[in-house]
Amino acid sequence: MQLKSLEETNNFSKYVSKIISAGDVIFLYGEIGVGKTTFVRFIINELQNQKKIKKTDVLSPTFNIVYDYEVGDKKILHYDLYRLKNYKDIAQLGMFETSNDHIKIVEWPELIKPKPKDRIDIQFKYSKLMNSREIKIIGFGKWKDYKFNEI
Repeated sequence: MQLKSLEETNNFSKYVSKIISAGDVIFLYGEIGVGKTTFVRFIINELQNQKKIKKTDVLSPTFNIVYDYEVGDKKILHYDLYRLKNYKDIAQLGMFETSNDHIKIVEWPELIKPKPKDRIDIQFKYSKLMNSREIKIIGFGKWKDYKFNEI
């Protein structure tokens, strides 16, 4: 799938915000600056918009590792594991020991093992056009047969 502008990225995030719910896990892959945090910002701001809640600044949690956002009855945990060097560091976060009532969005999930059975993986790649990105979406577990290519 091709996202040719920030507007298309925003529209994609609106779609994702409508299908995710408490307990869902989204892993975001891609190089630095490819748009992972922008995508997360759009999702959180869309959920806030749906609940008529004031939009918050959504920052990259690179240095804090995790930010949480209360969005009405949903809590979103936004992780950025870029600075972590091994699984032991990740295990100490207790990411998957926290409540299944939260939506977890994780940037740089490569070191997570084992990976959750039910999750959505989204790979962001630069394309030849300046503001365009190629994305590949793969569902696992309950998302395995979901038709993401029909977005």
